[in-house]
Amino acid sequence: MLLTTTNGIDGKPVKDYLGIVTGETIIGANIFKDFFAGIRDIVGGRSGSYEKVLREAKDTALKEMQDQAMRLGADAVIGIDLDYETVGAHGGMLMVTASGTAVRF
Repeated sequence: MLLTTTNGIDGKPVKDYLGIVTGETIIGANIFKDFFAGIRDIVGGRSGSYEKVLREAKDTALKEMQDQAMRLGADAVIGIDLDYETVGAHGGMLMVTASGTAVRF
């Protein structure tokens, strides 16, 4: 299945718009990752642990959205938008949402 942020795919005219599909995930960051990320912020550099969590959350949200589109019989999801938010007490949770339009060619 094709997933794209664009509103269409070259050479593939959309025959049916099947509706909006979404995927959501909320992942908590544990205290050790927070501690080491804080140290990394002080001395500089990238926080690999947070980057890994972000990637996992994004991949999970996209997979959930793709699964929903497949159940509708879609060939692709176009116009995908990814949103990242911190939620919970002191922003201790990361929420990633993916949404797009399921289409058939």
